[in-house]
Amino acid sequence: MPSVDIIVPCYNEEDGLFVFYDETTKITNNINNYSFRFIFIDDGSKDNTLEKLLELSKLHQDVKYVSFSRNFGKEAGMYAGLQNSSADYVIIMDADLQHPPTLIPDMIKGIEEGFDCVAAKRTNRKGEARIRSFFSRQFYKLMNKMTNNIKLVQGAVDYRIMSRKMVDAVLSLSESQRFSKGIFEWVGFKKKWIPYENVERTIGTTKWSFRSLFKYAVDGITAFSVAPLKMVTGFGFFISLISFIYIIITLVQTFIFGIVVPGYVTTLSAVLFLGGIIEFSVGVLGEYVGHIYIETKQRPLYITRLTNIQDECDDLKGNK
Repeated sequence: MPSVDIIVPCYNEEDGLFVFYDETTKITNNINNYSFRFIFIDDGSKDNTLEKLLELSKLHQDVKYVSFSRNFGKEAGMYAGLQNSSADYVIIMDADLQHPPTLIPDMIKGIEEGFDCVAAKRTNRKGEARIRSFFSRQFYKLMNKMTNNIKLVQGAVDYRIMSRKMVDAVLSLSESQRFSKGIFEWVGFKKKWIPYENVERTIGTTKWSFRSLFKYAVDGITAFSVAPLKMVTGFGFFISLISFIYIIITLVQTFIFGIVVPGYVTTLSAVLFLGGIIEFSVGVLGEYVGHIYIETKQRPLYITRLTNIQDECDDLKGNK
């Protein structure tokens, strides 16, 4: 019987964990010939998420958990779940039920059709602020223009099922600053997309602020594209060209009309423009240098404070 691990990153999700488990098991219990296990990742929650997970794991043997020593972010949570999974197939989904459990049978069907990955994509952004939806669409367009080796599907989410081969491939990419949407595309494999309408969150609140989403977008672009560096080079060449033309014009005017005292506005505008370009260029270079700095430290993506997965492994060893 093929096994499926359902990885669920959690951050301050105390109100919805039992509801999530109940709603999801209503679906999985009706899927024959597959065994399911839940791996909840407590990403250093500040509420009672861990206590709820401890209670849930006592009530249900198919519930496993990994609790971080602090908040390491959703990317670390997904990576930890993949690292601790051992099933034939792995599903990643959120705990807030915005990833409909009703899609799981379709995902299983896609796997049976021979796909290595069956992923969900939103057909709309119902319930989201318009400004947030606008920037999200622009990010996908910008990302696809800047990268040649990957193409992100508009509306793609982390909700997906993957074969063990694909999971192992994803884990083989061990960079510290991860952008899973890009990694899922970069590793390749045969993929199928399932469209669904966006589900408004009814329990809890979103943990993504505009600032965190912007940082996530910058990390995604710099992780899979050197286009910003090429853009800085282009800016430098363009400014040098304009400066050279301006010098020639100034010399010609000097020879013809004599020395003219330059205007205050022209000088100030040139200084501010060049200063802005320099600051922008240094910022872009700083992003890439920062990535290098973090990667060279080779720090772990997360630190486990508490888990019951090791207990299961010890039990299996004892049975042997």
